[in-house]
Amino acid sequence: MVTRSFQEEYVKILRDYLSAQGEDQLYGAQQLGKWMLSRDISPEEITDLHAQALEQLGEVPEFVRSSFSILTEVMIEYGNEHRSVNSWRNRHQQMESEIAVAKAMQQSLLPSEVPVYPELEIGVVSIAAKQISGDYYDFIEQTEGRFGVAIADITGKGMPAAMCMSMVKYAIDSLGQLELGPDEMLHHLNRIVGRNIDPSMFVTMLFGSYDSKEHCFRYAMAGHEPGFLYRSAEGKFYDLEGRGNALGLCPNSEYEVQEIRLERNDVLILLTDGVTECKNNRYYLQREELVHHLQKEVGNSAQKMANGLYNRLLLLSQFDLLDDYTMIVLRRT
Repeated sequence: MVTRSFQEEYVKILRDYLSAQGEDQLYGAQQLGKWMLSRDISPEEITDLHAQALEQLGEVPEFVRSSFSILTEVMIEYGNEHRSVNSWRNRHQQMESEIAVAKAMQQSLLPSEVPVYPELEIGVVSIAAKQISGDYYDFIEQTEGRFGVAIADITGKGMPAAMCMSMVKYAIDSLGQLELGPDEMLHHLNRIVGRNIDPSMFVTMLFGSYDSKEHCFRYAMAGHEPGFLYRSAEGKFYDLEGRGNALGLCPNSEYEVQEIRLERNDVLILLTDGVTECKNNRYYLQREELVHHLQKEVGNSAQKMANGLYNRLLLLSQFDLLDDYTMIVLRRT
């Protein structure tokens, strides 16, 4: 709002400029403009202010006075659009701030390093398609040479997905102390997710436990994308088996436990659907084609294999992966 003292200051600057037309008066006008912007004074108010100032300085020709009617209308519309743009900019800045918070939260939830066990290599690649990822993975230390592996895909993006990921992680950390089987873990997580997230959201997950002494992997799946098992002695890849609804869909879901024993040079590949839904030109890559690319990398270490497949798919998709991409490779040495 334009106050009386502000009107007087504007008249003074205008009078001094018309008298001296010096740089000092122009500089004063610039500073006044900044002050008006900080007080959210609208363009039409400034136009009206200038017209009133001219009236105080002397007789104003009629055609000049009349011209201000046109200028005022222009400035009213300009001011409306200017406020709309500022409102959009403020919302955008707020959204960017929320995204930054969600991204930092997600990074803090993911492992900073992979565990190390004898006769086992572990490789991981996890890349967000956008700023915020819906993919989650973790390694959970257990007793007697065993560790848990979780890989999940959370529907939704932004802060809701980050909050859901946080809830899932802390639930796994708490339940992990109970030494639950994979099916029991998913059963408890299903109830927690179902009670605490929006009905439009759900979580797919594979949860397993690897025994580094027996080289046995017991796992269960909750609507998650099946991974692969590579049998070195046969030189073949097999789909991982398992059934069960995604977490948060049905409170009474049951989950099957599967068991795999890894022999030397066998490879276990866990992934999210961002890996299998890679798009090559106009069509999605079939699992048989994915196996073809895995076959070319299977002789490498676990991390090189994960990196190699990611680079292959990135090239195939012309550097435009459509979804979050996460792969965990467990290779018995």
